[in-house]
Amino acid sequence: MDACSAVGRDIDKVLSKFTTYSDHASSTLGGLQANIESLKTDIDNVGYGDVSESQAMQLTQTLGRVKEAVSRLSIEHRDLHSSVSRVGKAIDKNFTADFGCLANDEVLTGDKQHLVNEVICQHFYREGLLDIAEEHIKETGLELPHEAREPFFELNRILGALKNKDLGPALTWAQENRDKLREQNSSLEFKLHRLAYISLLSQQPVNVSQAIEYARTYFTPFVYHHEKVIQSLMGCLLYVKGGLENSPYAHLLSPSQWTEICDVFTRDACSLLGLSVDSSLAVCVNAGCTALPVLLNIKQVMAQRQVHNMWNTKEELPVSIEFPDMCNFYLPNICFAMKLEVSDHKNKVKLIYCVVVKKSKIVKILVNSKLKITFYLLE
Repeated sequence: MDACSAVGRDIDKVLSKFTTYSDHASSTLGGLQANIESLKTDIDNVGYGDVSESQAMQLTQTLGRVKEAVSRLSIEHRDLHSSVSRVGKAIDKNFTADFGCLANDEVLTGDKQHLVNEVICQHFYREGLLDIAEEHIKETGLELPHEAREPFFELNRILGALKNKDLGPALTWAQENRDKLREQNSSLEFKLHRLAYISLLSQQPVNVSQAIEYARTYFTPFVYHHEKVIQSLMGCLLYVKGGLENSPYAHLLSPSQWTEICDVFTRDACSLLGLSVDSSLAVCVNAGCTALPVLLNIKQVMAQRQVHNMWNTKEELPVSIEFPDMCNFYLPNICFAMKLEVSDHKNKVKLIYCVVVKKSKIVKILVNSKLKITFYLLE
C-alpha cells in the first residue's frame, strides 16, 4: 500500500498540472480568439484595401501576442512531459519489475497448465465475459463440457436482470429451487419478495391495495422466520401518502438494497450449484499479492547476508503469512483433531465445526450419543 500511495501522490501532482495547464490554455486561446474576431470585424467593416494605420498596428500586435502565447504554451507542454516521466520513475522505484526469483515454472507445465487455463476460463464466465471465455477455449484447446458452462450462463443472466432491477428471473429461479434453498436456511426468496413489495410502494402513483395483496400472497409462508421484518414492512404503509423518503422507513428505498440482493443471490446460487462464491483466479491473485512483499523481503535479506539453500523447497512458504478470510480453506475430508481421513462420500457425517470424518469411526467413540472434541471445545 505504501508503494501505491507514493505513486498515487505523483499521479495526483501530474493530474493537477494537467488541469492547470488546460484551464490556462483555454483562457489564453479564448482571449486571443476574441481579439482576432474583433479585429477581423473591424477590418471587414472598413472594406478591402482601406485598412487604417492603427488597425495595421493592432494586427501586428495581435500576431505578436499569438506567437508569444503559442511559444509559452509549447514550453509549458514540454514541462508536462518531464512530470509524466517522473511517474514512470516512481513506479520503477516503488514496485518490483521482476518476480522471476519467486516464480515456480512447474505451475505452467503439463496438466497444471491445463488447470490454470481452466481457472482463467471460469473467471471469464463468472464475470459475464462469455465471448472472451469462448475465444480462450479455442486458443488453449480446453475441453470444457457444456454442463460445466451452463451454471455460469444462468448465473450471469439472472445477475444481469437484477442489476437492471428486474426481479422476475431471480424469483422464478428461487421458486424452482425453493426446497434446496430451505435446506441451506437461505432467505433469498423472502428478500426478493421484500424488494418486489418495496418496488410496488416506490411506484408513482402508489397502488396500496396492490402492495397489500402482494404481501398477503407472498409473505405468508415466511411469517414464522421473518415476523418482525414483515411487521415493519406493513407498518411503512402508514407513511406512503407522505412519501417513504420522508419517513422512518426511508432506509427501505436505499439503492444498496439492490447491491445486497445481488450479493445474496450470488452466494446462495453458487452454494446451490456447487461453485465457490469467489472466483478461484481472484482468490489466487489476492493470496499472491499478499504473499509477494513478504517473500521479496526475505529474498533480499538472504541475498544481502549471502545465505543460500535455506529456502530450497517450493512446496511451502518459509514464513507464516496472514491471509484474508477469502483465502483460507480447510480440507473437507480430514478432521485435524481426530486425525482421521475418509474418501467414501457416502460414509461421512458433518460436525458442528464444518469438517467431515468417517461415520464408522465416530460410532466407535460415541458416549451416550454424544461426541466431545476438546480441540474445538464443542460438544
